Amino acid sequence: MPMDDDGRIADPGFLPDDAEYEVTLRPRVLAEYVGQEKVKQNLAVYIEAARKRGESLDHVLLYGPPGLGKTTLAGIIANEMGVSFKVTSGPAIEKPGDLAALLTNLNKGDVLFIDEVHRLSRSVEEVLYPAMEDNGIDIIIGKGPSARSIRIDIPPFTLVGATTRAGQLSAPLRDRFGVIFRLDLYSNEELARIVNRSAGILQIDIDREGAVEIASRSRGTPRIANRLLKRSRDFAQVRGDGTITLDSARHALEKMEIDELGLDSIDRLILNSMIKNYNGGPVGLETIAAAIGEEAITIEDVYEPYLMQVGFLSRTPRGRMVTPAGYAHLGIELPGGSQLTL
Repeated sequence: MPMDDDGRIADPGFLPDDAEYEVTLRPRVLAEYVGQEKVKQNLAVYIEAARKRGESLDHVLLYGPPGLGKTTLAGIIANEMGVSFKVTSGPAIEKPGDLAALLTNLNKGDVLFIDEVHRLSRSVEEVLYPAMEDNGIDIIIGKGPSARSIRIDIPPFTLVGATTRAGQLSAPLRDRFGVIFRLDLYSNEELARIVNRSAGILQIDIDREGAVEIASRSRGTPRIANRLLKRSRDFAQVRGDGTITLDSARHALEKMEIDELGLDSIDRLILNSMIKNYNGGPVGLETIAAAIGEEAITIEDVYEPYLMQVGFLSRTPRGRMVTPAGYAHLGIELPGGSQLTL
């Protein structure tokens, strides 16, 4: 299937090729941030109240599928509060000392963003608890009977944690976040606005129909929309006059094997394999993985959520099953001979 320079083009996760433009396209303030209206409205109140009191914003947890703007929103919080923005990730903080070094270098009010916060080790979490609650960290010096604890005060700060797996967050850590937001998938109208905004920043010529077509195949995810915009620009410049129109967008998306609902060749391979090899299911996850040559965890985390969202796949106690809507989308007869058409 067509790929980005370093991965699957319909993958909502961050790919190396995204780095060259994603920072440029990120909005800097809430007024520029498209979508997530309820989150924006509440966050604006919390930020204004914290500024009026001269306090740090309470710790914030952002969760939801990848590619929806959690990192962007964390940066906006720092900009709106007028403080520095420090970025790290759960896997990067291997030892309590790594976290202590980060915390002791913060200034008053700074925002510390931890991506994949659910992947923090338990020993690192233990250091984080008093920092979040009491603005201090306890460091153990020495070993055995001579070991002693030293308390280090740190300035008030805001921890913004982001995760795609809120259920894997430990209860003590989750309870220490005062503000918790879920980010939802975007509507096609919101994605079209994002595509137009990104096109303006990247100086890409695009008409309204072209933007809507790209948005409708972006799986509700801004990161995918921006990726498809870049690739559609390539086709428009080489095969057209440089402007992304409805026809040129459709041509580009067909070449990238992205269909009308945003499914790519791997999504369709999963459904087709289940139908042809296992009569549509129920079939186990490991069996599907072996049939298409993909890891089970990748299917569960990357492919399944969208197939379930559009109603083409269901999970049952006995295994995964293709729904009648999935058969209809592929134009395949249901078992028993009933023909479904789109």
